[in-house]
Amino acid sequence: MEKKRKQLRIFEIWRRLKKNRLAVVAFFILILLILTAVFAPLLAPHSYSQQNAKLANAPPSARHPLGNDRLGRDILSRLIYGARQSLQMGIIAVAIAATIGIALGTVAGFYGGWVDNLSMRLLDIYQAIPMFLLCVSLAAVMGPSLHNAIIALGIGIVPGYARIMRASVLTVREKEYIEAARAINASDARIILKHIVPNAIGPLIVQITMGVGSCILAGSALSFIGLGVQPPVPEWGAMISEARKVMREYPTHALYPGLCVMISVLACNLLGDGLRDALDPRLKN
Repeated sequence: MEKKRKQLRIFEIWRRLKKNRLAVVAFFILILLILTAVFAPLLAPHSYSQQNAKLANAPPSARHPLGNDRLGRDILSRLIYGARQSLQMGIIAVAIAATIGIALGTVAGFYGGWVDNLSMRLLDIYQAIPMFLLCVSLAAVMGPSLHNAIIALGIGIVPGYARIMRASVLTVREKEYIEAARAINASDARIILKHIVPNAIGPLIVQITMGVGSCILAGSALSFIGLGVQPPVPEWGAMISEARKVMREYPTHALYPGLCVMISVLACNLLGDGLRDALDPRLKN
């Protein structure tokens, strides 16, 4: 019965989401980007690191649809492989932040008292440091690499997820079914895992979706300043950084990866808006 209710809930959310055409388009764009990243070796027409000095800054051709960069590498192939790095930074960083934030926000909201006050004051101190500055500092200390950039981004955005989860838990813990669970002497762990988290995580789904776009953008910025993905591995932000040297003569070298970043971030934001409307019970038809 519980499984059937969840299936009906998911079906209802999808039915309402389909009414937002922009959100549906954004959803399929993200699916396409993920598939592109997963199957990059099959989709890329050339190796991302293969250089040909004779084709340096060559214009688009049948063999190289988007042309070649200043080292003669195929731009299309590098964009396809670059999706892997950018999406990894977005998805894994948000997964790290959401995991820590859900745990911290749930404990603070459920127990309240000094636990809540201590947690929130620590987050206040945490948020006094600008997020991107914190990420840059962490990435610089740990050393420039994809994995360190992901860790820095994940740590840097924890407070937002913790606060949203705490606010949702404060509402859910006053519900009748929580009182009923306490009345039958259910343990705190069971109440949290079976009742609190499943019913409080809804608002966080929207934040997670939008957070992926924000982390893709921040990760590209880290790579742009040399603290993210390192050459010769392609990443959209790093490709824009490399294109600075020839941007005046060949602006498309920076335009293509910039468009990829813009489209992916826009798709995450549009899908997040659609999910927010689909998950809001006040908008039920």
